[in-house]
Amino acid sequence: MTGDGDAAQVRPRLILGSASPRRRELLAQIGVVPDDIRPADIDEIPLKAELPRPYCARVTLAKAGATTRALGEVVLAADTTVAIGRRIFGKPADEKEAAAFLIALSGRRHRVFTCVAVASDKGLRYRVVESVVRMKRLSDIEVNGYLASGDWRGKAGGYAIQGPAGTFIPWISGSYSAIMGLPVAEAAVLLRDAGYPVEGGW
Repeated sequence: MTGDGDAAQVRPRLILGSASPRRRELLAQIGVVPDDIRPADIDEIPLKAELPRPYCARVTLAKAGATTRALGEVVLAADTTVAIGRRIFGKPADEKEAAAFLIALSGRRHRVFTCVAVASDKGLRYRVVESVVRMKRLSDIEVNGYLASGDWRGKAGGYAIQGPAGTFIPWISGSYSAIMGLPVAEAAVLLRDAGYPVEGGW
């Protein structure tokens, strides 16, 4: 008879190439707990005239490639990009830039691209998921209140849908988990394909 202990022995070590607590939380929702966290330090500045979707994929693949992986280990990396048209909204450098992002997004629809990549002994595979988000028109009080919360720090587009800014988002089309930072359905498929067992039917 094969017990849970035997299954655990054949499960490859999973390395998360991201320091994002949100991604750890989302993985936990599908029963996945990384064995190690190894965030990659890469240049995330967009190339000249680079479009949002290719940019998101390039950065994610760079993260996966820069994450140290031993033989038999599985690396998962991801990146989220917010965009209006061709304009890429990265992580704001300071409160002033975060305010500019929120003002630009206010009252408009924008796209959120999240790419997830999994590297293993079997190779490197990735998926880009596109969602559409509508942000209501924000008042100065709402913008200043959100900036004061500090929740914008380290967030693509200067906001996080799962935080206080969730009150700004009346409508989305696409994957809520991808907007948060990791498309769990696609991540589960890629992990299984890499030989990392994920329980459940998602």
